Amino acid sequence: MPAAGGSANCDALIVGGGPAGLTGAIYLARFRRRVLVIDEGTSRAASIPRSHNVPGYPEGVVGGELVAAMRSQAVRYGARFAAGCVQTIEADNDGFIVRYGPEQTRARTVLLASGASDVTPPMPHLSEALRSGALRYCPVCDGFEVIDQRVGVVADSAAGIEEALYLRHFTPYVTIFRTGPALAPGAADRRRLARSGVVLVEAPIESIRLWQGHVTVRHGAGETECDALYSALGLHVHSELGVALGAKVDGKGYLVIDRHQRTTVQGLYAAGDVARGLNQISVAAGGAAIAAAAMHLRLGTPIEG
Repeated sequence: MPAAGGSANCDALIVGGGPAGLTGAIYLARFRRRVLVIDEGTSRAASIPRSHNVPGYPEGVVGGELVAAMRSQAVRYGARFAAGCVQTIEADNDGFIVRYGPEQTRARTVLLASGASDVTPPMPHLSEALRSGALRYCPVCDGFEVIDQRVGVVADSAAGIEEALYLRHFTPYVTIFRTGPALAPGAADRRRLARSGVVLVEAPIESIRLWQGHVTVRHGAGETECDALYSALGLHVHSELGVALGAKVDGKGYLVIDRHQRTTVQGLYAAGDVARGLNQISVAAGGAAIAAAAMHLRLGTPIEG
């Protein structure tokens, strides 16, 4: 889609086709805006085996099915989609020039819903482990599913201690495994873990293997079997496009937004995992709805094109 002169090809361009981007597309299309979603096809939500905390799905919903249904809904109201990875976004007069692959387009506003990606633990068969529930990333999402199970936490920083203590609410059988010497709890943290009954394995992880739905972690001369293993190795927040435009980020790399989901760059909005630390589908959708409403008001009277 080549850019035509100085006029915008769309009112709103959305980067990312996960729950945040698709919610924004649905809202903006129903606001009768010209919407283009550029989707690389790597939404974290699409990889969820089954989510049980999305409102309206009492039996849970497969992540890929939810994403497909939301995309179909956006298309129904006129949103357009292009496959690709956005390389650059540049401010240009009353909008932005967006380049993706060999294409470029102009947009009056942009919603960054580029998300984040999990830092994976050092283990084989990651996809199989995730699909079976042996490997998990989000205790907020699925702590309920590991009630009274043997749970391990792979950690390389103090964040792993907090995650282990959080999981202790769901099960009394929690063990922290260290990837290396970077995680060295002080006396206060060791007392907190001991009071909560969380086991800290001192020897670093040597290997992790998946077998018959369980995970075995080898450490030093011993090994521990877990029903589920949580990775507390963090996230890579995909905020680079915003940063390149001059948008501010916080200490964890999330784009700084106001209550209307506006970044510090005029006309640039953000929603979902790129802008919030609580990485939840419902939070992403809610943020995108707020962003879309604000974008609609900013756009004012539609420009015929």
